Amino acid sequence: MGDYRRIADRIADDIASGRLKAGQRLPPQRAFARRRGIASSTAGRVYGELVRRGLVVGEVGRGTFVRAAPDGPTGQALVEPGAADAPVNLELSYPSAPGQPELLAPVLAPLLRPDVLAEALLPAAATGTGSAREAAAALLATPGWRPAPDRLLFTGNARQAIAAVLASLVRPGGRVGVEQLTYPLAKEIAARLGIILVPLAGDAAGLLPEAVAAAHRSAPLSALYVQPTLHNPTSLTTSRARLLQLAQLVHDLNLPVVEDRIWSFLHEPGDPLAAHAPALTHVVDGLSKRVAPGLTVGFLVVPPHRVGAVAGAVRSGGWSAGRFALEAAVRWAGEGTVARLVADKRADAARRQKILAEELAGFAVRSDPGAYFAWWELPAPWRADTFTGAAAAHGIAVTPGPAFAVAPGHTPDAVRLGIASAPEPDLRRALRTLAHVAARRAGDRTGP
Repeated sequence: MGDYRRIADRIADDIASGRLKAGQRLPPQRAFARRRGIASSTAGRVYGELVRRGLVVGEVGRGTFVRAAPDGPTGQALVEPGAADAPVNLELSYPSAPGQPELLAPVLAPLLRPDVLAEALLPAAATGTGSAREAAAALLATPGWRPAPDRLLFTGNARQAIAAVLASLVRPGGRVGVEQLTYPLAKEIAARLGIILVPLAGDAAGLLPEAVAAAHRSAPLSALYVQPTLHNPTSLTTSRARLLQLAQLVHDLNLPVVEDRIWSFLHEPGDPLAAHAPALTHVVDGLSKRVAPGLTVGFLVVPPHRVGAVAGAVRSGGWSAGRFALEAAVRWAGEGTVARLVADKRADAARRQKILAEELAGFAVRSDPGAYFAWWELPAPWRADTFTGAAAAHGIAVTPGPAFAVAPGHTPDAVRLGIASAPEPDLRRALRTLAHVAARRAGDRTGP
């Protein structure tokens, strides 16, 4: 029982001596356990003890950080003591519209009839059901693009859809081009599949075609993974002209594309890259953001000649959607529930963006007026890690920029702010606190 306390004492000594600095992220518990030669459960106790002593803050699994030191090099506190308010998580991006449970519940009620439930509890194939394919095709359609239902496949969620497509396209050791900043779980998926991610430069219009071409010349790429609509974390949407250029390029190179459109429902309707390069583009989408993460479905639209290969990857990975979730999705889409939630969440995102603009006015914050997240390039001399730790000391979780960087050391000192999940009063309070924290050290603003 005392072993974990002795380990915690040594970590505490490292913090006190400055060997572990304010804002520094501790390793994940499993990595910590391996390095120390201890059980994972013991590592959990060590971290719990450090939290109890007030030496570290954060959520295990998302990041555990050393609390900001009481005295900085100038003799003044870098951050004030955290408020007693409940923690605010600005890492999460799971929007929930007001009245959402009440809207969803009536549609689920018919599924609970014994005769209907018996059918809904049967296994589902990667191809889903005919009604699911028709509903998904209608849901994903844009003004100039409507996927053919026979090109639809289903997974448990969009992350599994990404994994299935990449597993079907890229062998271990293969290279996949991605934006320089990309979805962190795509990085994890690639690592698990033994795929090498190649960072590609972009500009205000989107991914640069010449960067794709240069990387492919250097060593052939097996695929591209891109987020052209409301890119995570910057919320950039690729221009139509750039989409057309990219479509022509991938056609010339015969380069498959994985197009992640999970946030596209918040944006004004625009045709995907798949509309311009249908024979090469695999579209990934899902219901986790449109509806809810707890009962979701991942959608895949694949080129006709790729349906069998991707369906095989879904089956072998154990990534098939649940039949109950598929049946719920069909009803939610068919009865207009999804459309209602999309409208409500667009309005909700716009309100939250207004709060963001008001509370972080004057800072370098990049975001789309309809997005549920923002990219904050921090004022000097803040670094992403120390600011994340300072925010955590105030009970506010943010995502440091390096979490999105494909090439370590090539990311600006920035953090991503997820503004979807916190109640609006808590969001405003948290953003105001963060502005105050940033200004106290940067010295270029006056706190509230």
